[in-house]
Amino acid sequence: MLPGWLKPIPDGDRNGAGAPPPVDLTQAHHDPVFLRDVATWDIDRQRMLFQVLVPVHLLVKYGIDPVRLTDPQGRSVAYARSGANHGSYRFELYHTNGAGEPMAELELADTQFNQIEVVWVTLQDPLGHRFDIDRLPGGATTMRGTVARNIVAEEAAMAAGLAPGQVRRGLRAFGWLAERIETLMLCLNQREYMAQPLFYHTAVLFEQYGFSYVQGQSRMEEINAGFLPGGQLRERLDGSTPFRQLALADTIRGRSWAIHDGIAGAQWDRVRMVKRLGVNAHVRTAPGFVW
Repeated sequence: MLPGWLKPIPDGDRNGAGAPPPVDLTQAHHDPVFLRDVATWDIDRQRMLFQVLVPVHLLVKYGIDPVRLTDPQGRSVAYARSGANHGSYRFELYHTNGAGEPMAELELADTQFNQIEVVWVTLQDPLGHRFDIDRLPGGATTMRGTVARNIVAEEAAMAAGLAPGQVRRGLRAFGWLAERIETLMLCLNQREYMAQPLFYHTAVLFEQYGFSYVQGQSRMEEINAGFLPGGQLRERLDGSTPFRQLALADTIRGRSWAIHDGIAGAQWDRVRMVKRLGVNAHVRTAPGFVW
């Protein structure tokens, strides 16, 4: 006798007179959905979209109910926030209610060209040591080091193995999240999405998950050449600051710290990338280098 899961479905059950007609899923609307549309959805649809993103194993690790999205005490840990004009949308997941900052955060925005762009993504260990690179000693924000810098905190973060922009160690789940973002875009009938990496190492990370460049690939290739033996950037690693040590030339994270320290001169604002659904662009601007 065959187990139930191997038995064929009887034709009478599938095509009998009382069976409902099949639903042609290709007849559903397939126009692109934008974040300004998502912001108007009812809460049930917005939660379903959130649950496309959340890593179930991570929820279970921290005792979060994956269906209700509550901590062990039954308190909320998942939130969605739309921008003032509904053109941006942010998902936030906390490890417990009342935590000071999310362990997972994804901010998306509609662009003027009717695309969706990843503005910010964070995956961090909520129990890991915090490095205050995002605030000055007086409490003013540094915007993750993009408008000001807390040098003491950055030096400690670098020594602990973190990259620019990180306040805590990561969760090593970016690959999983990248796949889920692609699924989310598919749910919104988008065929591609954009990203503007805020740091050098982020651009290299996006390369590893199939992104290609809309703008900035030649600059990334020039940076790689500059850190090779005989390159101008390598020669500038003169030890004048903790972020300009020669050893930093040979790792992606080290290079990112040196660039964050201004070694490349121009401000980091000229790189834009795109991920086409189901397509790996196989771009590598720093082949063979360790993280």
